[in-house]
This record gives sequence, C-alpha cells and structure tokens, in this order.
Amino acid sequence: MKILSVALATLLSAPQIRAFSSAAIIRSSSTRSNYLSPSVQSCSSSSTARTMSSVAEDTKVADPATNPLLQPDDLPKFSAVEPSQLTPAMQLILEKLESDFAAMESKLAESKDTATFDEVLPVLEKMQHPLGFAWGIASHLNGVKNSDELRSEYEQNQPNIVKTSMKFSQSKPVYDALMAVQKGWESEESKDDDFVMLQKKRAVANSLRSMTLQGVGLEEGSPEQIRFNEIKLRSAELANAFSNNVLDATKLFGLTVTDSKSLEGAPDSALAMWAQAHQQHLIKEASDEDEKKKLGEAEVDAKAGPWRITLDGPSYVAAMQHVPDRDIRKQVYIGYLTRASEFTAEQLESKETEKKEGAPGKDNVPIINEMLKLRKEVSGLLGFNNYAEQSLASKMAPDVQSVADLSNLILEKALPAAEKELAAATALAREAGGDEYSESNLEKLMPWDAAFWVERLKENMFDLKEEELKPYFALDPVLDGMFGLVDRIFGVEVREANGKAEVWHPDVKFFEIYDKESGEHMASFFLDPYSRPADKRGGAWMADCRGKSSALGIDVPVAYLTCNGSPPVGEKPSLMSFREVETLFHEFGHGLQHMLTRATIGDVAGINGVEWDAVELPSQFMENWCYDKPTVDGFAKHYETGEPLPEEMFKKLNDQKTFGAGMMSCRQLLFGMMDLELHSNYDPDGEETIFDVQRRMAAIYTPYALPVEEDRFLCGFSHIFAGGYSAGYYSYKWAEVMSADAFGAFEDVGLDNEEGVREVGRKFRETVLSLGGGVSPSEVFEQFRGRGPSPEALLRHNGLA
Repeated sequence: MKILSVALATLLSAPQIRAFSSAAIIRSSSTRSNYLSPSVQSCSSSSTARTMSSVAEDTKVADPATNPLLQPDDLPKFSAVEPSQLTPAMQLILEKLESDFAAMESKLAESKDTATFDEVLPVLEKMQHPLGFAWGIASHLNGVKNSDELRSEYEQNQPNIVKTSMKFSQSKPVYDALMAVQKGWESEESKDDDFVMLQKKRAVANSLRSMTLQGVGLEEGSPEQIRFNEIKLRSAELANAFSNNVLDATKLFGLTVTDSKSLEGAPDSALAMWAQAHQQHLIKEASDEDEKKKLGEAEVDAKAGPWRITLDGPSYVAAMQHVPDRDIRKQVYIGYLTRASEFTAEQLESKETEKKEGAPGKDNVPIINEMLKLRKEVSGLLGFNNYAEQSLASKMAPDVQSVADLSNLILEKALPAAEKELAAATALAREAGGDEYSESNLEKLMPWDAAFWVERLKENMFDLKEEELKPYFALDPVLDGMFGLVDRIFGVEVREANGKAEVWHPDVKFFEIYDKESGEHMASFFLDPYSRPADKRGGAWMADCRGKSSALGIDVPVAYLTCNGSPPVGEKPSLMSFREVETLFHEFGHGLQHMLTRATIGDVAGINGVEWDAVELPSQFMENWCYDKPTVDGFAKHYETGEPLPEEMFKKLNDQKTFGAGMMSCRQLLFGMMDLELHSNYDPDGEETIFDVQRRMAAIYTPYALPVEEDRFLCGFSHIFAGGYSAGYYSYKWAEVMSADAFGAFEDVGLDNEEGVREVGRKFRETVLSLGGGVSPSEVFEQFRGRGPSPEALLRHNGLA
C-alpha cells in the first residue's frame, strides 16, 4: 500500500520510489563521474510555473473549479498553479480524508474478519488519490522550479501530511483487515487471473510489511508510539532542510575568471557555457531594468570572457576535467565539497529574512548527526538492532553481510585496476604537467587534479576528445535515436505531443507512447532536459505523475523525466556530453518500467512495490545501448552537417568504455558501504564523527584517494539524507549485477542479430518492464533469464573479469 501515495511515503523516508520528489528514482551522477568529488545529486520539487500573485481569496483558492490542485482527474494544470493555493487545498483535502478514513475504520472494525481485498486497498487508493495528486504537484515543482513562496507553503503543510500519513500507517483496523484478507487467501482457490492474484497478494504483503515498519505494532497512545511519530515529523523536516541547504549552497558559489590563460585548452562549449553564466549573473545582480535589458541584448564573447564557473552539474564537471589552472580547480572542488557545511552556513544564514525557532540551520553537519540518532532510535522502537537492518527488511539483500560480500568481491578486482589507473594519470601529469607536478613539488595528485589528468590520459590513449563528440549528440537527434531503439526492441512508438499537456517551463517537452502492434496509447511522459541553476535541483530523476490503476480508472500512466543536461548556448542547440546521453537513457529506463507496466493494482503497478535494490535494473540496462552501433547510428549525427559519427570515432568510443572502471567501481562501493556503516555499526553518540567514518571507509575502498581535511562530502549526500537511499545506496551495484546480466541475454543472441534482439527485447518488456511490483524481482529476473543473476557479466562489462 502506498501509504498516502508514493509522494507521501517520501516524507517518511520509506523505500517507495523517490526521495526527491513526488515519486522519483534518482540517477547517481557518480556512476559515470567517479573522479569528480561528491556526486551531483538530485532532489525534489519547486515553485510555480508562472509569476504568481501573492494574495488570493480563501474561498477562491479552495474552490475545485479554480484551484488546479483540487482537480485530480486530469494532468496537472501547471500554468494555473500558485503557491498560495497549496494550503487551502491541503486543508480541504485533509478534512475530507480524515472524515472518510474514520468512517472506513469503523466499517472495517465491524467486519475485520470477513474483509475482502476490494474493501480495503482499492478503497484506500481512491481515498488517498486527491492528496497524492496535490502534494505530488507541490513536490515536483519544489524540485524543478523552486521558489521562496513555495518553500514556505511546502514547509507549512508538510507536518500535517506526515501526521495524516501516520494515521494510515498505524491503523489497527486496516492492518487487521489486511491480515484477514491474507489469511482468507490461504484457504481458498483464486478465481482471478494468476497475475491479478499475484498483484493482490504482493500488494497486501507489501502493505502489511510497510505498516509494520511504520509502527502499527506500537500500542495506541503509548510513549513509544508518541515518540515514534515525533521522530517521523522531525525527520521529514530535517530531510527537507537538508535538501534546501544543498540547493542554496550550490546557488551561492560562483567563481569569475577574467584571465583567458587560466582556461587555455578548455572546450569551446565549456567557455560558451561559462561566458553565458557570467552574463546571466550580471543580469540577475543588476538593479535597473534598463540595465538588465541592455545586458541581455549584449553579445556574449566566449573566447574573450569573462567567465563564471558555478557548482551546477555541467559547469562543475567541465571545470574539473578541463580547466588547466590548479588553483581554480581547487577552489571549485572545495566549493563543491563544502556545500551546506559549516563553511557555507554563515553566509546562507545571513540571507535568511526569517528564522523559525527550532528550525534546522543551514549547516548540514548537525542535521546529519540528528538524523542518524533519530534513525537509530526509531529502529530500536521497531525491534531492530540498527537502521540498516530495518532498511533491508524491505529489500532483496538479506543482510548487511550479503552486501559486504558482493562489494568485496567487486573490490578484489576493482582496487588493483583503480590504483593502476591513477598511477598512469600521475605519470602523465609528471611528464606533461610541468614543474608544479614534479615529485619534489607534489607528492601525489590531489583530488582536484585527478579528473583533469584522467581526462588527459583518456584523450592520449584513445585520441578522442569529448568536445569532438558533442556536435554529434544534439538533444533532439539523441531522443530520436533512443525512441528508435525502444521501437526496435520493445515494439513501442514514442510520439512528440507538445501542446497536449501544460508544462512548468518552456524547455519541457511532452511525449506519448503507443504500442506498435495494437496502436494503443500506453503512456505519456514529460521531459525536462536542461539544468537551471537558479531554481532547479541538480542531478537526474524519474518521478511518477500518474500511476496505472484499475481502482482509479487510470489506464495511461504518466512520468516525469528530469535531467540537468547542457542547455542550448546562443544559436547552438543542446550539445550533450556522452555522460549526459547515458544519463538520459538511464532515466528513460526508469520511465519505461513505470509506463509499460501490465500491472493494474496501483500499489504494485510500474515502479510501485519494486524492492529498492532492484529499481535500477531497467535504468542501468538502458545505458548499455549507448555502445550499440545500430543505436548510436540512430542518433549520432553532426548538428550542422547531418553527417553520421565516423566509424573510427565510434570504435574509439567503444574502446574507452571500460576506461577508469576501477576507480568508478571503487567510488560507488565506497558510497554504498559508507552508507551502510553509518546506519549499522556507527554510534552517533560516540566519539567518532561522521567524517571519521568516511575516512575509515575510504581507507578500505579508495585508499589511493583519501578525503582532504576540508572534505564535507556527506553534507551534500542527498541520496541518503534527503531521500529513499538511506542504508540503500548499495542498490546501484546490487541492481547493476542484474542489469549487466540482463544485457548479456542480448549479447548471447548477438547484437547484430536483429530478429534475436527483437525476440529477447519483447521478453524483457513482458517481464522486467511489465510485471512491476506484482512479482518479486528475483522471480521476474528468472522469468527473463531462466536463472538467477550472476556477477560475471558486470565484471566483464567493466573490464574487470
């Protein structure tokens, strides 16, 4: 049961689907940017889609005819959404929800031993839908178009949402009724279709487990229940503050460069991006409208500058990989590494116009410490030894040791490779970097050096620069190629449908998906492709806009796909880096599982009800196709000439696929095991600090790159402190074992065997993409592959076999 929908499960850090928006799955940017300091994270939602009036009559904003948040039977009307509408909408929805739920509890209490499935979960789903719809919009906008007005409204309403959520989670009548439903099934044969019955059983089992983890077993009104609910309220507040602090600190930093020598050799696209960022900064700071207009009309000279480097994903990555000036790289690296820590808190606090008593501050260190204490306490109230044990109770991995065993298996192969990779980059720096990189002046490469010299090493080894590839990766052709791939292997057609749905920003695109054989309109999705540092959170994620549900009469699921790719610069379209192409494929993979589902029971349809350490299977699977020649041929065309990517360049692109795989793997293993250590063996009341844990784990998983003294990476680790990946970040590697093995099925029939690929693709669609949470991930994989997953394909794909 999605206790108050996936959007609301987010608030409780329940491992539903998202931690950063209504129901999103986030892509770890560190998957492909492992040399860059902290992973570029992603989060939740944001402000309005148009300039908003600050005043609205209460009677008007509470009217379903005029308040778009009260119109759950259609797609969101983003152009009409205003922050002032949120509170009256929540008041109206919660008032009705409380009344309806009280009546339902009374009815269930009278017939708890004879309750049927249809009397419980479908009724709850319909009852909760208006709240999930309205709060989902607020959450989504809070991440893609953030504003002070919406933040205020969001924070004001969040406690009431959490309190309502806990009423559902801890309802004894609902729990007893579901137990009766489950018991009744044990003694009768199902007359339903097998898959329908499987969905119902999974939905009930998941709901019972979720309610147990949300404290339904605590005695009503007991000190334990009261304290449990206090922790949930505070945890939601802390997670929201953590996320806001990261966004604010990211926006705070900006480094203006005036000396062209400091950027010598940087790609033209990066120079143009930084020059445009400087112009936008001047426009923002200008107080006079005429001056703003004049600045906006001025032509940007990417070669002459000035330039402004920010901590926004594309800007940060380009700086770390291509700026030759070590001092600039260090400033940018330390700026990114210290976001939302004691290093930025004072400056952020000085910008606050109002400080609420007891509210979390702008330093995420005390927020993290408090969150870890609360998580330890809440797991104890539920009878677990630690929070990691509690988290794994709803995942595929049976225990922490199983995750450690897999991590150590990969580490055994990855660590020697990583050390060899860094040694090669160091040797190149010594040889080509000049006196400042000599052994007498620099004992070893610093963290702000590694990405730069690894990139130079890659260019030398493969005679291929990222800048040479970018002209072949314009967004629109990449989309066409990606859509051509799913047409080819899954038998679905994606059609552009701009204008059929309202959007929150002019950059946003809208698409529809049709089954090629039947012509059925199966799903739709929004795509928000570009970074917008002023009001959009970093990273990339997929979120649930509308889920498939027989109870709600929704046959066409809708997804939000959000990326932070390189935006158009001047007259040039968006020219993507190859990592950005992979990220787009990754998020589309998440979207396909949500959109192509055959499951119709809302709680297990699409991404709902899928164990957290399996949700990355379809996303990471899709990344593999970025190295498939027919797929690349479908999108890699020069944006000016239309010429396809030369065969020689494609070969080099494929040759470098496993370049740096050792360091990439070790970094991901560090994140996963550090997360589990913080939530299992670490004592937040002890003498050891969270940064001591980071250093201790780094000594095991990345001993070649220990944290510098200023390292505050954890202060920006939104995955585990502002989302659903707490004690679950290992899921990326766990699921990568399955995704690599799944792609191996296509390799087995031969990627040049079109008929074979099509046949395996249809089977992947019918299993992994169709069954949703209605069947356990291990069973789904066995249905597709005919056996359990093996790590051999992962090691082979990473060049570590």
